[in-house]
Formats: sequence, C-alpha cells, structure tokens
Amino acid sequence: MRKFNIRKVLDGLTAGSSSASQQQQQQQQHPAGNREPEIQETLQSEHFQLCKTVRHGFPYQPSALAFDPVQKILAVGTQTGALRLFGRPGVECYCQHDSGAAVIQLQFLINEGALVSALADDTLHLWNLRQKRPAILHSLKFCRERVTFCHLPFQSKWLYVGTERGNIHIVNVESFTLSGYVIMWNKAIELSSKSHPGPVVHISDNPMDEGKLLIGFESGTVVLWDLKSKKADYRYTYDEAIHSVAWHHEGKQFICSHSDGTLTIWNVRSPAKPVQTITPHGKQLKDGKKPEPCKPILKVEFKTTRSGEPFIILSGGLSYDTVGRRPCLTVMHGKSTAVLEMDYSIVDFLTLCETPYPNDFQEPYAVVVLLEKDLVLIDLAQNGYPIFENPYPLSIHESPVTCCEYFADCPVDLIPALYSVGTRQKRQGYSKKEWPINGGNWGLGVQSYPEIIITGHADGSVKFWDASAITLQVLYKLKTSKVFEKSRNKDDRPNTDIVDEDPYAIQIISWCPESRMLCIAGVSAHVIIYRFSKQEVITEVIPMLEVRLLYEISDVESPEGEQAPPLPTPVGGATPQPIPPQSHPSTSSSSSDGLRDNVPCLKVKTSPLKQSPGYQTELVIQLVWVSGEPPQQITSLAVNSSYGLVVFGNCNGIAMVDYLQKAVLLNLGTVELYGSNDPYRREPRSPRKSRQPSGAGLCDISEGTVVPEDRCKSPTSDIKDNSFSRSRSSSVTSIDKESREAISALHFCETFTRKADSSPSPCLWVGTTLGTVLVIALNLPPGGEQRLLQPVIVSPSGTILRLKGAILRMAFLDTTGCLVPPAYESWREHNVPEEKDEKEKLKKRRPVSVSPSSSQEISENQYAVICSEKQAKVISLPTQNCAYKQNITETSFVLRGDIVALNNSICLACFCANGHIMTFSLPSLRPLLDVYYLPLTNMRIARTFCFTNNGQALYLVSPTEIQRLTYSQETCENLQEMLGELFTPVETPEAPNRGFFKGLFGGGAQSLDREELFGESSSGKASRSLAQHIPGPGGIEGVKGAASGVVGELARARLALDERGQKLGDLEERTAAMLSSADSFSKHAHEMMLKYKDKKWYQF
Repeated sequence: MRKFNIRKVLDGLTAGSSSASQQQQQQQQHPAGNREPEIQETLQSEHFQLCKTVRHGFPYQPSALAFDPVQKILAVGTQTGALRLFGRPGVECYCQHDSGAAVIQLQFLINEGALVSALADDTLHLWNLRQKRPAILHSLKFCRERVTFCHLPFQSKWLYVGTERGNIHIVNVESFTLSGYVIMWNKAIELSSKSHPGPVVHISDNPMDEGKLLIGFESGTVVLWDLKSKKADYRYTYDEAIHSVAWHHEGKQFICSHSDGTLTIWNVRSPAKPVQTITPHGKQLKDGKKPEPCKPILKVEFKTTRSGEPFIILSGGLSYDTVGRRPCLTVMHGKSTAVLEMDYSIVDFLTLCETPYPNDFQEPYAVVVLLEKDLVLIDLAQNGYPIFENPYPLSIHESPVTCCEYFADCPVDLIPALYSVGTRQKRQGYSKKEWPINGGNWGLGVQSYPEIIITGHADGSVKFWDASAITLQVLYKLKTSKVFEKSRNKDDRPNTDIVDEDPYAIQIISWCPESRMLCIAGVSAHVIIYRFSKQEVITEVIPMLEVRLLYEISDVESPEGEQAPPLPTPVGGATPQPIPPQSHPSTSSSSSDGLRDNVPCLKVKTSPLKQSPGYQTELVIQLVWVSGEPPQQITSLAVNSSYGLVVFGNCNGIAMVDYLQKAVLLNLGTVELYGSNDPYRREPRSPRKSRQPSGAGLCDISEGTVVPEDRCKSPTSDIKDNSFSRSRSSSVTSIDKESREAISALHFCETFTRKADSSPSPCLWVGTTLGTVLVIALNLPPGGEQRLLQPVIVSPSGTILRLKGAILRMAFLDTTGCLVPPAYESWREHNVPEEKDEKEKLKKRRPVSVSPSSSQEISENQYAVICSEKQAKVISLPTQNCAYKQNITETSFVLRGDIVALNNSICLACFCANGHIMTFSLPSLRPLLDVYYLPLTNMRIARTFCFTNNGQALYLVSPTEIQRLTYSQETCENLQEMLGELFTPVETPEAPNRGFFKGLFGGGAQSLDREELFGESSSGKASRSLAQHIPGPGGIEGVKGAASGVVGELARARLALDERGQKLGDLEERTAAMLSSADSFSKHAHEMMLKYKDKKWYQF
C-alpha cells in the first residue's frame, strides 16, 4: 500500500456547523457562533517516538541451541533468522538477522561475550553480546560451498567450518577471514574409496590432543585428521549414515549415532570395527541376529562423572512400531535407561556441565531440551530426573492466543492480589534446585507503574500477566470452560455448536481494573461475568440467562411459506422488560417446521461448582438459536461495575443485562435502535435468505440528528481476496451477514444524552459498523437494597451521530480536556458477611463513585471523542456540535484506536491496516506522530494490537511471541537503562590439573599452536572467491566491547589505530609489503599449478 501522510493542519480554520460544511474534506473544524473554549494542549510531536522495547514468549519455530557454561547464557536461533538470548529470569534479549535466513547452528565464544551464528544462506555472523542490544561485528558469506557444521574449540580463535562438499575451512574469528589451510574431502577419505563421503556432519578436536581433528561425514565415514602432518591418522567406516558424534573426555573413545537407531562406540586406535554397538530402543532377538532397525538417533552426548558411570544422552532412536508415541529423550546411566517423553518434537538438546574444558570430567547436572514449542530443563542430579520450573514467560501459546488487552498504570494492589490467588495454581513435582541459566544482570527499573496484560485463548482460558518494567510473568490463569458440560466424545456433542473446534475460545475481554469485574465474550455467542474474590465458594446453581437476538424478519415469508416467528421476549428475564413493551409471545424450543430453536450452543453445568479464590462466575449469558439460524458471534462488549450492567452486541442487535438482578433489560435488533430516525432504506428479509441490501439511501431525519456523510466502503468489501476481514466473527461469512449493521463499540459513561440536557446522567453510547453512534439513557434506582429491588429503566434517547466507517472507540473529556473515566465501584470482598454498620453504609451508598460534582454549573460542557475506521471527531456536549474532525486515512482503515494518557495529558493513538501508527492531540486532533511501522500481514496482528497509557503498545508478532513497543520519546530514551546486561565479567575456571605422572610420562592434554598452522605465514591466503567478508553494523561500541576479551587483542590494536589516527605511514608501508607478498604468493601458486597440472587427485 502506498504510504499515506496526513496533510498539514490548518490551524484556526473555522466554518459553520451546517451539513454542507461537514461534507468538506477539511482536517479541523471549529463551528462558528458557538466557539469552543480554548483548551491548553501540552503534547507536542517531540513527545513521541516509536521503537520496539522487548519481545516475550517462546521463540517461534526454533532451529538451533547453544549455551555458555561460564557466563550461564542460553541462545536459541529460529527458522526466521531470529536470535533469543536468555540469562537469569528477567534477563532476555531478541535480535534479528537481516536476511531472515534460518539459523542452523550457534557457537558461543565461551566467556568472551560473543556468539557465532551460522545461517542457511551460508553466512557466518559474529555477534557482540557485550552491549545491551547485541550487534553483528563481522559477517562472512561463503560463495561456492554450503555450510553444514561449525566447531569452535574452547579458548581458540580458529573456527572450523564443514561444508556440503565435504571440505573443512578455517575462519579466524577475530578478523573473520579465511585461513589458507583447507582440509579437502578427497585427502581425508580412503584413496580407494569410489564415492563422495557426503556433507560434513560433525567436527571436534580430540579433548586430549588439539592437533587431532575428528571429522564425521554423512555417509558413515569418520576420519581422525592430524592437523600438523595434514593427513588422516585413522578412518572409521560404518554402513549406516551418521547424525552426530561425541567424545569421551579422555580422548580414547568416541560414540556415533546412526540413522538405523544404533550407537557405535569406537576406540581411537582400533578403526577396524566399533568396540560396542548399542540399539537403545531395539528389540534384542534371541539367535544373536541384529536387532530390528529403529528410527534415527538424531543426536548423542557422552558425559563423564568422577564418582560414577558416564551418561549417554540421546534424542530419537525409538522403534518403528511405537506409532503415536511421543518424542523422547533417553538418558542412559550405567545399567539404567530412562525414557523421558516430551510434549513436542525435539529440535535440539544440550547437556549442561560443571566445566567448560572438554578434557576434564564433565560432571553433567542438567539437560536443556529445545522442543518445537517449549523449552524443558531436566535435573540429572535428582532421582527420576524431574524438570526445573521454567521462570521465563514461554507459555503464552499454551493454547493459541485469540485476543489481548493491555493495561498500564493499574491500581497498585491488583498485581499482589492476582499473584496471591495465582500461586495456589502452581504445579508440584519440580526440581528443588535453582534455575541454572542465571547469567547477566537486570536493568534499572525506571518505570514504576504497574502494568497488566490479559490474554484470551482458544481453549477458553484467560491469563493475567505482570508486565511491569519490560518484564513478563504469569500471575493467574482462569479457565472459563469450567462452567460448561464437556462432551466426552464426538458423537456425544450436541450439534448446536457454531464452531467445530475450540467452542470456548475467547473473543473479547472487558475488564474494570478498579472494581476487578471481568467480562468475556466467547466464540459460541456466550458471555460470562466474573467477580474477584479471595475466598473459595461452592456455587450450587450457576446463574444463567438465555437471550434471543433476532434480525429484521417481520413481514417476510420464510422459505417454507410459513410466517416466521415474531420478535419474542428474551428467555430467562425474571423481571418485566421495561423497554420496549413487547407483546409478542415466546416460541417453543423447536419451531413449527422442525428447525432448531431457543437452544444455546453450550450446556451450562447443573452440578454444584467449586470456585477457587480468584475470578468466580457471577452470571453466564448465552444467545440462542432462532428458527434454525445459529446465534451470531458477539462483536462488542462492555461491563460497568457502578451500574451493575453488562451490554453486548453482534450483527443482529444489542442486549443489555442487569447482572445484579440477573435480568435482561434490553434486547433490540440494530434497526429498532434507530426508531423512526433510521437513515437507511432497508428491505426486511428472512435471516435465512441472502439478499444484498439496497444502498444507504437517506430517509427524513428528525431534528436531533446529524446529517450522515458520504459512506465509505467497508474494508470487507475491498479486501475479499486477502485473509483479513474486518468482521471479527468467523461464522459471519455470507454477503448478507457482512452487510448487516453490527454493533462495533459500546461505552458506559455519565454525560449529556440529549441536546436539551442541563446535567450529565448515566448512559450507554453505541457505535455501529455503518458509522452511527446512538445514545441510550439509563435510569438507575438508588443504591443499596433498592438497587436489587427496583428495575433499571432503559430508553433510547433519540440522539444519533454519524461518522465515516465503523465506530471503534469512544471516550469523554471534561471542560478542561481531561478524560472522564466511566463510573466504577471500588473492589470489596463479596463473600464475607458484612457487619451491621457496613450494611447501613451500603444502603446509603450510591453505586456511582465517579460522578460530576453537584456544584457543577450548567455552562460546563463535555466532549465526546469518537474514532471510526476512517476518521475521528470531537463533539461538544450537550450541543452535539462537531468541534474538531480529522480524516485519519483515505486509502486504508484503522484497526485499533485507543484514547490513552501520556505525560499528564491524553491523546488518540491509531494503528492502520497500511502499517501506520499515528497519534493525535485531544481535543483538537492535531497529528502528532505518523510512522510506518508494519503492514498488516495477518489477522493475528489485527486481533491483538492494542495501545495503553504511558506510551505502551503490544501485539502478537508470532503465534508464540508478544512484541511490545513504545510511542513515548521518554521511554525510548530510558530504554537502554531498562534493558538487562547479558555479559558480566566472570573468571574462567582453572584448567584441570595434569597430575605428576601424566606430566612425567607425557600424558594429559596436548596443546597445538594453531596460529603457526593456520596463520597466513604458513598456510598462505585463502581463495578470494571462496568467501566474502562483510563488516557488521556493530560500530565502534561493538568493537570496544569485543576488544576487552582475549579474542579481541587484534581488534583492540586496530581500534587504537583508528581512534588516534596515528602511524598512517606505517600502515601504507605495511600495505605495500602485503601487496608484494601477495604478488610473490601468486607466482608461487602459478608454479605449483604447472607442476601438478597433469596429475590426478589420487596421485597427490
């Protein structure tokens, strides 16, 4: 989509509020005559800046794993080129490779604050982790060969890189340049071998002799290469493909895992055959025959302990007859074999050991297992191998997220209250040890206000998360499906379901943080109201209401020729309906033509329900089937604790329920809301016929209305080919239903309902998908016991306002431009019997705790802020004049609009489908920010994007991850301080002691001068066409960071030269010397080429 910029605002532009001037495409409007009082607006463009802050959740589609045993940092790479780094709980970091290619391998430079990543596009990258936002220092792109495996020995600066052709190249990780030393596949394998050995699948050096390199080829050949003599010492062949290889720490034995489910253990000096062949999951046959082949063992690790048997840990290798068996990790220790079942397939695993030295007893203490959708840490030191309790917020996707809400600056007692009820939900049986991945340091908590994220899920669960100070921790989980009967099997399920899968999925969450009232709307056209309590209760009968919402079916013959049933009274309402008086009779549970009727989609439990402390069901409301047509999914929802009301709407109409009296107050089709003021000519039609409505022709409009503007096309009509449809309802697919006018926004408030009003009163503002705003007046009985006895009177006020596009959000400002919050009742414990005095107080209490002062003068007015998909308007109340107007987008549509507090002021924040994030001042709607952020690539972003106070926003960036961002310039500036540090200075443990006898008789580890072997002086230069060096964007800060490590000596020298700008002459001389040396090298190479020109490869 083309980038859309808002045109400059014409300050001071005034015009009459006649219908003609409203049609003009001007950005701002002050109605003449009745000029609005000037409100001082403090927010300016410089207060806004957009940047990503943190990413939470499980890395989506993981592909690689690495661990730094000294720094205690874990790295995970993904198939989309993302890199996630985890330290102690609360320290995590997200980086992204620009190419987006899959990460195939990660290697830490142990205790150096650096990491090498190998990607599927044959590039290697060196990341500097010594800065809060890691950056790439160098990249190397292989041009002629595909990278398959990398190995970086501990405390070495030479990285071995194996390729698909079977060759091994050596990279200097300081300069990220190739050495001239290459191990060619044809030198490594037997001369008599007729076939190519396949790609390199493993490289490692002998723990006791760095000069010996073990190379595993896919075909089954393993070669022990002598780096100094540049020849193979031993070759080990097995007739099954190799997946991985691991050394015993003494360097005398190694183990291979194969594609037939076998493990072979080899003595280094006995290449003829393996010492031992094990099939961990194979059935042993009696006649000494080979066991049946099993699935491939994808990885094996061989770890030794001082005090006992070694551990052999492997993934895969199950027998083929275990169909439906879950993926397993097998831990073999001495004679015992433990098979640990996993919930998802294993991507990779690593054994965490006490020492970083490969030539010492490994002393494994845990195994970290990276699964497709989870990260599991197994305690090897405890019997039964329990798992550690995972402290990272990786369970966001436990059930797919279907909706999201974000609340910044909540009441301070909320997080402790949710945490205290949530701690009782913790699982038992975890390891008693501390989480072992504990590197890094926390950032400084600059932000002190509480933040809560609520996620709704496909299985009907709702999770509350503490999101304060850019961290994330789960507080409490609510299972909304507990109130419904679960069908045990498919045949048992009632065929009333609208959806085949996930009938309890959460679609909308409405939450009042002050009163802690929670309301959810689910996919099966159900609404549940919850009250928060710290006491456990047993509910004998779950309070329940059924509501019948119809859509324009009067005077239309149904397909069978019978008269369709007229609009009935809602089922379940105990009190008479105050509005409107309905004389139609209710229909029976199956209508005369045998169609399903009056049945809800889900069955509420009839047995007593034990409700734990936390959120407890107050009322379940369900929409029912009407004459064979299923109830339509709910498109908007609002709850108000002060009024004791909940209201919801869909494409059929609107229903309001008094949840204190458990009574339906309002049940109207959308058209009936208009009364005689309906601006559209509509043809009444059967709910089961699919006819296109006639256009939006205008009828006569009464005095109290605003003339509608030109209607723009709904985005659903423009984007049929795209997967995105503005209608949030998955079941509303027919053209007929899409063109219906649905309820898209609801807002309870205390304001002026009509032009003639002299004082504000409680009311409900209703927004529809056709851009209409209607106002319903609420007449509430006095508080205390009277509230439970007298009915609430509900009546449409006749006020109608119009905007372009579907209404998304409404809010109200007072005369000074401050936000008027909806009335609420502060939370109190309901399940405790009150004292007599308390009861008296309750009787006297008016349930509206936020109301305008009684001394308010009549002249004091309010402003209604209304945001639609296309435009925003600020309407002066009670006059209903349009004070300000802003056309937000011409070519796209707004997906999310929120009125939010920032810097002691308020603004309107919008996210458009074309990827723009915009903010506007209030009340004048001046554009303050317009940044192209991300295009709408899928429905998930549209469904989960939300703004909140203090410049915070979030969305689900992948099915498993939440991306948080800020549009506040102050937060962007403080972000660096708030981020945790991954690298902390830690001393490297001492190398293992060689012992007296080993030193005397030449045992122990043999070291190797790799510099001498791989340096330019002895190995020459690598071919320039083989790989291309790309300097990274890490910048001077990155080089400084790397320069403080052992690996960074060269970088430090280079940095000193750059910074001082000295010795330029030396540099020129050195360059000349290098050129002449390159010249002589090329002559020498030419002579060599002539000498060997006619020889075959096997004659070398």
